Amino acid sequence: MTNMMMVYLTFPNAEEAEQIGRILVEEGLAACVNFWDGMKSIYRWQGRVEEAGETVCIAKTSADNFEALRARVVSLHSYECPCVVAWPLSDGHAPYIDWLAASVGAPDNGK
Repeated sequence: MTNMMMVYLTFPNAEEAEQIGRILVEEGLAACVNFWDGMKSIYRWQGRVEEAGETVCIAKTSADNFEALRARVVSLHSYECPCVVAWPLSDGHAPYIDWLAASVGAPDNGK
């Protein structure tokens, strides 16, 4: 078991995703952020079915940092209701998990 989490984020474009992703890493809220540009989303918003292109990001952080990361994303994001959802990492390659933990100031890594 680890103290690390994956955080799923969506953005309207790659520029905003990269700008916010860089801030999260620079501020130590995420160890790493991966970007997938060119995603297509179909969703219900304000009673209508909408369709849009988006950039999806996966940020890696500790459970202890999640609330600060969530608040920072919401404060910088252009969406009225940004997608910020997380799930715990239950296991993984130990040296990688240790690197993630050290990168976000979680040296005990839940051990």
